[in-house]
Amino acid sequence: MLAIREVFLGNRRFDEMARRTGAPRDTLAARLKTLVGAGVLERRQYSERPARYEYRLTEAGLELFPVIMALMHWGDKHLEWEDGPPRVFEHSCGHRFVPQLVCEACREPVGRRDVTPVPGY
Repeated sequence: MLAIREVFLGNRRFDEMARRTGAPRDTLAARLKTLVGAGVLERRQYSERPARYEYRLTEAGLELFPVIMALMHWGDKHLEWEDGPPRVFEHSCGHRFVPQLVCEACREPVGRRDVTPVPGY
């Protein structure tokens, strides 16, 4: 998820991701390869000499946006930050962005007790 978060934040190159996440380079390379294989990211060449690549979100990767925003909000709320959260987001309406899960049909907020499994699935 950290690699996906970095791509959402505009850090698409391996060295940037390694620096910002603190992940060991071999671990990050393996995770990126898995995400490319799963169709979440695609690898695009941006330099020929030397050959250099960056990672871009696919449509499936872009659909992880609500998950990433919810996890970032959770971290901002429950983890202690010496200087406050590392990033704060503002909605286009001008207010601080706080993600909320809503039902697509009725637009009502959804909590963990508001959903039940559908029998037969």
